[in-house]
Amino acid sequence: MLHSEENPWKTLSTRTIYENPWIKVEEDQVLNPAQNQGIYGRVMFKSKAIGIVPLDEHLHTYLVGQYRYALHEYSWEIPMGGSPEGEDILYTAQRELKEETGLEAQKWEMIARIHTSNSVTNEEGFVFLAENLTLGETHFEETEVIQIKRVPLQEAIEMVMQNNITDSISVAGLLKVARLKNL
Repeated sequence: MLHSEENPWKTLSTRTIYENPWIKVEEDQVLNPAQNQGIYGRVMFKSKAIGIVPLDEHLHTYLVGQYRYALHEYSWEIPMGGSPEGEDILYTAQRELKEETGLEAQKWEMIARIHTSNSVTNEEGFVFLAENLTLGETHFEETEVIQIKRVPLQEAIEMVMQNNITDSISVAGLLKVARLKNL
């Protein structure tokens, strides 16, 4: 008898359909839980997704706005970026916060581990709370045209509740910080 946490799928074969420096798309020939043959496509990410909720002493956070090519729409979100394989995720969080907002933090806490869409991808995300902030210079990448805005954390939460922030890592991170800060 199969226990509920055991894998009911059987992979018969795997082939790479597409690959670039950031992702790999694989197609598996499988036997599904009913033991019927089928296919399963997966997007395999080559880095970890890292999000940061910077929070100042007045309970304000910093959001970044940018046009997201894959969505074909503008997005407000927490600062974030990719942590290449082998890079420490805290180091990535510190680097991305500085690059996108100019902020540096003295206090860091990893507050969430997230799977962004676990039915089709292995993408794993981590969210950090960054506090005791100091402001410096931004260092945008060539692919980034970013607006930065400082808002009360409560306003950012309201943006989540009104579906004005829809990025999954941002939603999870902001709601988790709100809960941690009893808002």
